[in-house]
Amino acid sequence: MLDARQITLRFLETKLQVHPDVVRYIQEQDDLDLIDRIIEKVPGDTIVVSTKHIPGMNATRDGMRFLTDPSVEVISGSPGTSGCVNGTADYLYYFRDRFNRLGAMIRNRCGAIPIEALIRSPRYRQEECTVIGMVTEVKATKNDHRIAELEDISANISVLFRKDRPIFEDAKRLIPDEVIGVKGKLSSDGRLFFADQMYRPDIRVDNTPFKSETPGKAVFISDVHVGSNTFLEECWNRFADWLADSGASYLLIAGDLVDGIGIFPGQEQELTIKNIYEQYDVFGEMISKLPHRIKIIVSPGNHDVVRGAEPQPVIPEAFTKKFPENCMLVENPALVNLQGVRVLMYHGRSIDDMIGLIPGASYDQSGLMMQEMLQRRHLAPAYGRRTPIAAGRTDRLIIDPIPEILHTGHVHIRGLAQYRGVLGINAGTWQSQTAFQKQMNVNPTPAQAVMVDLQTLVPETFTFL
Repeated sequence: MLDARQITLRFLETKLQVHPDVVRYIQEQDDLDLIDRIIEKVPGDTIVVSTKHIPGMNATRDGMRFLTDPSVEVISGSPGTSGCVNGTADYLYYFRDRFNRLGAMIRNRCGAIPIEALIRSPRYRQEECTVIGMVTEVKATKNDHRIAELEDISANISVLFRKDRPIFEDAKRLIPDEVIGVKGKLSSDGRLFFADQMYRPDIRVDNTPFKSETPGKAVFISDVHVGSNTFLEECWNRFADWLADSGASYLLIAGDLVDGIGIFPGQEQELTIKNIYEQYDVFGEMISKLPHRIKIIVSPGNHDVVRGAEPQPVIPEAFTKKFPENCMLVENPALVNLQGVRVLMYHGRSIDDMIGLIPGASYDQSGLMMQEMLQRRHLAPAYGRRTPIAAGRTDRLIIDPIPEILHTGHVHIRGLAQYRGVLGINAGTWQSQTAFQKQMNVNPTPAQAVMVDLQTLVPETFTFL
């Protein structure tokens, strides 16, 4: 991804200032020539380049909306953008990018000082102040308070969250590698920061979702698991019949299209199709029978034939030969635009980690887990756990810009959430309870689809059992 400073300097060379939304868009497109194309079209009396100056774009009251294609546009996560890890140096860039971008979201709401300045300057020992940092560790004290190790680019400090303060409930939900701000006072010896308030990047309370001006309906599903002996073929056929008469324009599938091969020990005993190419051929034939007027948008999951590390690239061409022309392949995660309504597709593997780290969380609460992601503005905050992450020079898992819809899967349990103008959807699965799920007491909600009217953003759930 292009460097924001590089983009800004290019505009300044032509005596133009540039709006941050324009910088962000150019970064997402990763197209240096786009800068010159924008400059060529800017009227001579322009001082600040805004989104209205981008060819094929329009600025609305709540941000940028694509006009180049009135139906579907991939904002991020188009084929070939996931990249690869070029060495250990990328990890430094990755975490700095995460800290800088999420920290800036917090800093927009409260002033903050570097941790090093807090520790070294005597004047901060007596007054209340705010610092922003990445959580490196969270632990309970013997008196059941919480201590978090907080680190920024300059230094690190221990932060105490006392159990008798209102902030404590938020502190219990702290997880490693999320970025937070804390307001409070430093102890007299400079070793401990007593927190009174905590800030997350979060979504503004007044966030207003964009709604399509033209009619359109989108259907959301995930975790089809073709090839498994628990795949519900008859239910899928009922769904296909319903879809033909549903009036839907879009079908979005958030990963695990097939059950895969060698995903877990003994999997071959649970497969009806034991050849990975055949699994994708059958899936391709299934979606080819759906109405061709429907645009099908497909992203991968951890059972699909791509690398496990996120962001995951699109399904390779060798496996999609029987996919229909109306099928669009995107990465995981991907941000797509449907008639101006932004949908963030993410398979949701990080939900495993969040359930293990957040007290009281469970697989029955997939809606709540999406809310936790939105509050942290990150799809997979905890690094180095069950969710493998390919650390590139930028953090592709940051939730920016804010979508109207967050679409996840993975846990096989339907969940809906409404949080500050964002609709969270997890539509369950097309696979009945597996042997592993039975052992873990996980009860899936199979054969369901969620339809959303893009003019109202109201979800409706349909069951095909």
